[in-house]
Amino acid sequence: MKSSYKLVELKTKSEMLAQFSLVKQLTASLKKADYSLMLNDMLAHGYRMIVVYDGKNCAGLSGFWISTKIYSGKYVELDNVIIDKNYRSKGIGKILCDGILEIAKNQGCKTAMLDAYVENSAGHKFYLREGYIIRGFHFIKTL
Repeated sequence: MKSSYKLVELKTKSEMLAQFSLVKQLTASLKKADYSLMLNDMLAHGYRMIVVYDGKNCAGLSGFWISTKIYSGKYVELDNVIIDKNYRSKGIGKILCDGILEIAKNQGCKTAMLDAYVENSAGHKFYLREGYIIRGFHFIKTL
């Protein structure tokens, strides 16, 4: 890890809200008020967030959940891995993923999973390089 990079788990909603400008790089249409409401619900259901700081700048972040499913046992799900456009291809994604996997192993997880949009070919290459496999399809339906 570059000496100025620091991996930190955020503990409060206000710390997570402070990273909103980075979240908007992934979801440009998201409004801060809506994000705040989403965080209320997500945090109530075990959502956690880890960030990589370069000095005072947030270079990347990822949410994650630890839960259990029949097919996987106890697992960690990486959620919205976002790297600031100025820090891409600098190892930030690996720092984030390795940090989350370490937390997951310490909490007894046997599996890591994530969703990556079909059009995110750079992400696919990264996750495949990191040892993830494409296991299936994730279906959604708007209600």
